[in-house]
Amino acid sequence: MKVLRFAILLLATACAAPHPTTRFNPTATRAELPHEEAVHPKNSLEWWYLTGHLTDQATGHQYGVEYVFFHFNLKDGKQDWQMVNVALTDPQDQQFHYDYKLGSLPRLLTDSLPVRLRERQRGQVWKLDGQEGAYHLQAALTGKANAGYALDLTTRPTRPVVLHSGTGYENYGNGITAGYYSYPRLATTGTITVGGKAHAVTGELWYDRQWNCTSIVDKNVGWDWLSIQLDEPSEEFMLNTLRNSATGLNLNNGTFSRAGGSDLHLSGPDFQLTPLTYWTSPKSKKKYPAKWRVQVPGQGYDLTVEPLVPQQELALRFFHAFTMYYWEGMCRVTGTHNGQPVTGKAYVEITNR
Repeated sequence: MKVLRFAILLLATACAAPHPTTRFNPTATRAELPHEEAVHPKNSLEWWYLTGHLTDQATGHQYGVEYVFFHFNLKDGKQDWQMVNVALTDPQDQQFHYDYKLGSLPRLLTDSLPVRLRERQRGQVWKLDGQEGAYHLQAALTGKANAGYALDLTTRPTRPVVLHSGTGYENYGNGITAGYYSYPRLATTGTITVGGKAHAVTGELWYDRQWNCTSIVDKNVGWDWLSIQLDEPSEEFMLNTLRNSATGLNLNNGTFSRAGGSDLHLSGPDFQLTPLTYWTSPKSKKKYPAKWRVQVPGQGYDLTVEPLVPQQELALRFFHAFTMYYWEGMCRVTGTHNGQPVTGKAYVEITNR
């Protein structure tokens, strides 16, 4: 559920309004795998997105990862654009480092598999290769403040793909849908470089794939999005609440992935996300939730989600005239399941607060 931060950028900076894809049907009712993984030529807005927690096997230290490729094509269909975000969180030293790049591509992307995405940034080459949960991602952050921060990771799926809403097309109201599926647990190995020191890490990433998203752009809409991986029982939640400041209405969408392997669509009163405390960014002055109560009464869950580092705000500046702020970061999960203690890991995104 990651469209707003990037879609606002498109509307603010693009020379023409993007249109939905003509290669794949934007009004389709069920995702068709594996080809939805591939680039959708002439797509208005799509992305390949990984977040998660990794652990240094020698020290037990944890690190957070965000890595995403966005693709969009403007009105005439003759120019592809790409944006890449990469971020690393170090809770031990309360550090958060990120880098990004937006630009036009020298040629149109093709809808071949496996996916092979590239971005060049200040002499570095950022890479994402693979399909269906098996990926290789590689990036070195650039700039003086990010010297010595990098990732080189390989994943494999340990849980089946989740088609959100049961079809891989999530409903955003008023007949608007967008393609959306996830791999909620990718076993991950590789290295994270922090301050110039390489750490051999293992853990689990969460993967989101979304496409045909321009139609849900609205300057009044923002959301809180959570991916939750519980330790025991080994179950997962994708939860998001869309907030419309113009109408005052909220819309809940989510998926509960049971330990037995089946998925349950959640909506409306099936869950509640309640901010408990707030953190105000010293840079943007924006006020973000800093702790949430997550209640899913039908499944017996009452959870608390809390950031491991308060400062995980990204400030993306483009063309010296526009800065987009949003918060996305690694969080811990505590709480109860049917009255018994549970723990877990989460990533949270907060937009347009």
